[in-house]
Amino acid sequence: MVKKLSLVMFCLFLVVGLAACSSGSTTNTNSSTTITPAKENASTKPVEKTKLLYWTGDRHDTEYIKSIIDTFNSTNKDNIEVEYVVKGDDYNQAIDLSFATSDTPDVFRIKENTIQTYYKKGYMLPIDSYLTEDMKKTFPAMDDLNRFDGKMYSLPNYGSTQRLVYNLELFDKAGIKNPPTSLKEMVEDAKKITAVGKDSGAYGFALNFKSPASAFDRSGRVIAEVSGYGGFGYDFKTAKFDFNGFKDIVEAFKQMKDDGSFLPGIEALDIDPLRAQFAEGKIGMYISYSSEPGVYKSQFPAKIKWAAAPVPSIDGTIKGASGFLGGPWLAISSKSKKQAQAWTFMNYMYTQEILQTYHEKGFGISMVPSIIAKAKKPDINGIDGFLPNKTDGVWPIQPAVSVKGMKYQDAFFKYMLSGGDLTALLTDLNKRYNEALDAAVASGDVKLKPMPDFVPAKLAGQFAK
Repeated sequence: MVKKLSLVMFCLFLVVGLAACSSGSTTNTNSSTTITPAKENASTKPVEKTKLLYWTGDRHDTEYIKSIIDTFNSTNKDNIEVEYVVKGDDYNQAIDLSFATSDTPDVFRIKENTIQTYYKKGYMLPIDSYLTEDMKKTFPAMDDLNRFDGKMYSLPNYGSTQRLVYNLELFDKAGIKNPPTSLKEMVEDAKKITAVGKDSGAYGFALNFKSPASAFDRSGRVIAEVSGYGGFGYDFKTAKFDFNGFKDIVEAFKQMKDDGSFLPGIEALDIDPLRAQFAEGKIGMYISYSSEPGVYKSQFPAKIKWAAAPVPSIDGTIKGASGFLGGPWLAISSKSKKQAQAWTFMNYMYTQEILQTYHEKGFGISMVPSIIAKAKKPDINGIDGFLPNKTDGVWPIQPAVSVKGMKYQDAFFKYMLSGGDLTALLTDLNKRYNEALDAAVASGDVKLKPMPDFVPAKLAGQFAK
């Protein structure tokens, strides 16, 4: 009996001992694989995500872009997570500051009026090594907009037309049958709307002068262009800056300010608060891009009837073309430490489905031939007024210069508020900008190409159907 009990105890000890030994490793006798629990725990530990930062100054498409980035974050197999940051009208300054501090976004939005500067400053990474032959065929490159010195830095998505956006109800209340075609009519109409709208807090005109550059680039620029002048003060015939074409435009804006036709508080007015006020019926008209229909469908649902019309020219006649802006869209930071992952995200953003939906939702008019060929016309209120017409065209790219002193948009806005000698102001701008141009030529940063046979009116109608 004692022998049997001893034998049982021995067997029990042996089983416990073997079990204890097995806690170190388990060998699969049917294969050569050895599974070690310690290593198994390491392999199942969540892998840290690669986090990317994407910056943009665009706000009209925020809801859509956020949704597709959320989809990317939840479905991409490269364990990438993108943080989406929408900046205000200080976007360009924020980009410069980020590169000065080496804390840049990995991917960022660029525009036709900034890409030259960003190229010269070395902000963007060439993407040629990432592009496939199919992508090169799908996205035609435009020199000085996508490609510099034979290298690609961005791909196109959409272009923007610019129009006068106006409140049909306030126009009707003021007895105005048609939108203005000249600066004189615009000033008169703004005064009439203000007269009939003040009792409800409505005014004739508004612009987002929190950023004078943004305000003038979306308004004065295109008025100058349809009147036959370079929208950024550059004369392509002479290859010199000449801001005299803005004289009547700035005077008209100052007159509306003096008349009390501007929405009060324009000094601090940003574009989104302006849009919110327009949607509520507090603004008679303003000038902006073809992104506005999308804004009034989703971001600020319009409570009024509104429409869009061609911008007025200086004297009511068309001598140039309304700039169809576009070309670049996204770029990768040259200082990003995650450039391969940044390309994975950028490549996703340029997929055909995303670009087609972008067009069809009315966020922008596609400049990609394959999208244009198959995309439906955006089914969105107000878009018809923004579709390319016989006055739209693509202007050449003016040289970018670093001017000393106040920039022309700030100088114009200061004159609007305080008055002074506009002729002297224009003379000073021409002097300072041409000195900056001469310095850029001397340093080799700019090569001048006078175009003595340049006729602005011949640019019009390039995109009309």
